[in-house]
Amino acid sequence: MSFSSSSSSSCSTSLLLILLLILAIFSGAAFSQDCSDDFWKLVKNKDNSTSCKSLRTLETEFGWNVRNGTNKSTFSVDVTFGASLLMEPPGWIAWGVNPGPRPEMIGTQAIIGIIPNNDNSGMEVRTYDITKETRMGCHLEPTENLNGVVQVSNTSIEYDHGSGLYAISARLVLSSTLYNVTRLNHVWQIGAALDPSNNPLKHPTTLRNVDSTETIDLTSGQSYGQNRALLRKVHGVLNIVGWGTLLPIGVIVARYFKVYPFRFNKWWMYLHIACQSTGYLIGVSGWAIGLWLGHASKYYIFQNHRTFAIFIFTFTTIQMLALRLRPNEKDEYRKYWNMYHHFLGYGLLVIIIMNIFKGIRILQAGQGWKWAYVGILAFLGAITLGLEIFTWAKFLYDKEKQKRDDRMRDKNTTDQPAGGKP
Repeated sequence: MSFSSSSSSSCSTSLLLILLLILAIFSGAAFSQDCSDDFWKLVKNKDNSTSCKSLRTLETEFGWNVRNGTNKSTFSVDVTFGASLLMEPPGWIAWGVNPGPRPEMIGTQAIIGIIPNNDNSGMEVRTYDITKETRMGCHLEPTENLNGVVQVSNTSIEYDHGSGLYAISARLVLSSTLYNVTRLNHVWQIGAALDPSNNPLKHPTTLRNVDSTETIDLTSGQSYGQNRALLRKVHGVLNIVGWGTLLPIGVIVARYFKVYPFRFNKWWMYLHIACQSTGYLIGVSGWAIGLWLGHASKYYIFQNHRTFAIFIFTFTTIQMLALRLRPNEKDEYRKYWNMYHHFLGYGLLVIIIMNIFKGIRILQAGQGWKWAYVGILAFLGAITLGLEIFTWAKFLYDKEKQKRDDRMRDKNTTDQPAGGKP
């Protein structure tokens, strides 16, 4: 059937578009970039950094200089970390290394710059051992020389009035058995609150804060561990295209092309199934990636977004079972099934749209994502509004025409003489 071929072609086109979007996301991601001129001036003045880069979150920058090779039991590295506070002081900036298998907050040996006052007086650098108890909200106390695991010296903090950058610097001596110069797990963070003893309090839990980790090769500057940020974008694209675009198109097809105002026999069914099936498969792919991301960030879960996503997956799966489980047209329960199928479909669309906007807000990918999806909804809404206006106009016209035909028929009947002869 020619229509089936065109449906398959449209689905293939949709999949190709999605693939191009994903490739664009990956190709646009850079592993590292040079640091700013302002930060480079700061690290040059210290004469202890030969490399620097802009880190991928929180608008932070990192400079370093490895002093010893990896052929000894220890190696030393001079580091400078620069950041602007998220708001006016008090606050703190932090950088640290983690000897564990992956870069994460728990287990990090941190160097934290304390900024207690608006006039930047009383600034100091402290060292802290970040543990599970810290994650649970327990009071954080300084740890001298990081319990001997990391030897820290030459610490300092300064503020550059021109750029608004705070910079902490230190020399670290690291054990070659615990740390690898070519794959060093490092973590950075910014907070906006201090306790009465000027110890840092909990930082925000936005994705920018959660993603402030990576593994870096100090010999080349190449970074690893950015897969989560990329996968979140892929997750967003798949859900917008699958749940948020193709499923509404399938609903529009069923609403306006099944019986009234257009009647395309079974053609509407083929297109409806094609859109719903393709949208479901793409949406489930995005949902599965979202589950993995939730597992990978087990300490930071966006519960409402996750709950809505599970609800959407569950009930769209039930909707898809209609392909096999719907009653026969002659079944007395068919009309009740149709009501349930329609109302559940419309309800799901509302929840899907809400959750997509919630996800965009969580992702903090910029206004471009938000307005792109607003544009998609506006386009689909304009099509729906146009079809709805046409439906009502045709309905009123057909109703008026039916009235005219009835009046004409009644008149002809009245004018007919008795006996049926003139």
